[in-house]
Amino acid sequence: MGGGARPPRGPAAGARGARDELRSANAQIEFLLRRALAEAGRLPGDTGPLPRRGRPPRDGSGAAPPP
Repeated sequence: MGGGARPPRGPAAGARGARDELRSANAQIEFLLRRALAEAGRLPGDTGPLPRRGRPPRDGSGAAPPP
């Protein structure tokens, strides 16, 4: 049968995978829209940088983990 980790199974794993895919698609859309607006000179001046994506660090501080 072979060793190694098995991928998660069941409805919860499917829901997690769907959420991850949706977040990824939303981030890509946001990136493309911002770039198109910037190239057209229509990006509002008060628009901040793209937020960091992904899960926050486990310590809950919100700070990025050290490299």
